[in-house]
Amino acid sequence: MNTSTIKVFSGTANTQLSVDISTRLKKPLGNIYHHSFPSGESYCQFKENIRGCDVFLIQPISTPANESLMQLLVMADAAKRASAQRITAVIPYMGYSRQDRKDKSRVPISAKLVMNLIEAAGINRVLTMDLHSPQVGGFTDLPFDQLTFEPILIEHIRKKYHSLDLRDNVIIMAPDVGALKRVEKYAYQLKCDFGFISKKRIGDEEVELQSLNGNVKDKHVIIIDDLTESAGTLIQAATACKKEGAKRVMCAVTHGCFTETGIQRVNQAMPPGELPQVIDEFVHSDTVDFWWKSKYKPANVIKLSTGKLFADAIYRIQNHESVSDLFN
Repeated sequence: MNTSTIKVFSGTANTQLSVDISTRLKKPLGNIYHHSFPSGESYCQFKENIRGCDVFLIQPISTPANESLMQLLVMADAAKRASAQRITAVIPYMGYSRQDRKDKSRVPISAKLVMNLIEAAGINRVLTMDLHSPQVGGFTDLPFDQLTFEPILIEHIRKKYHSLDLRDNVIIMAPDVGALKRVEKYAYQLKCDFGFISKKRIGDEEVELQSLNGNVKDKHVIIIDDLTESAGTLIQAATACKKEGAKRVMCAVTHGCFTETGIQRVNQAMPPGELPQVIDEFVHSDTVDFWWKSKYKPANVIKLSTGKLFADAIYRIQNHESVSDLFN
C-alpha cells in the first residue's frame, strides 16, 4: 500500500471519524493546530512539512455549518500556500446540498456557492457521501466522488434478517416521493418489495402524511432516507406503518443531523422498558453524530462506521485506482 506521500488532516467537526479513517489507512493524523478567535474567525497552522504531498482534509460541513465550512476553506488555503501537491477535501456530509435550485424568487443557490468557494480555496478534488441532491456534484469542474451508505446498510440489514425470506417478510419504504429512487435500489439489491409515503411539508419541522403506498401488514418495514434533522417525516411514516399492521419498523438514514427537537422526538418514539415503540430500531452512519447532546440515547439507536469505506476511497484516489468499484 503506497501511502508514503499521503498526509491526512482533520478539522474539528468529526474527529472521531477522522481517527477511524486514519487508523484504517495505517497513517496517523497529521499535526495541525486549530483556533477560533473571540470574534469567531477560524485559524489553523500545519505543524509539519506538507510540501509536495497528497493532502486529504477530513471535515463534514455539519452543525454549525458555517463554522465547519470556513474551517475547511482555511485549511485548504493553508495547504495550498504550504505547497501541497494535491488537496482533496473529504466531506462526509455536504452541508448546503439541499439548496440546489432557485425554487422561489430572490433566493440563492447556496450549493453552487459552496462549490465555488471550495474551488477558489485551492481544493483539487472532493470526496463525499450520499448527497441530498446528486446534481450538486455537477456544480463544479473539480473531480468529484460520491460514496454511498448503501453497501454498509445492506450488510446490516442482511445480518439482521438473515433468518427471514426477505421477499415475503421485508418491505423497504420511502418516507416521501423524493426518496423513492433510493429505496428502489435497496429493494433491488435485497430482492424485496418497496413502497412509499406521500407527504406535504407545512413547516421546517412539521409534515403532514397524505397516503401510504405498499403492503406493510405483518411485515418488517425498513424506512430509508439520506438524512434527517427533526425526524418528523420518519416518525410519522413509522406511525403510519404501525397503524397499517407492520410487525416491526426500522428507520435508517445516512446523515443523522439531529436538532434538539429531532433527538427529543426519537427518544419519545423509542421509550425504554416495555412501552410500545413507534420505531424499533434507528440506524445512522457516523458521518455526523449529535447524540452527545442527549442525556438519554435509546439502546436501539445503531451507529454504523463509514471509516473503512472512506479509507478505501482515499487509498484508491492516491493510487489512481477506480473509486466506483467500491459501489459494487
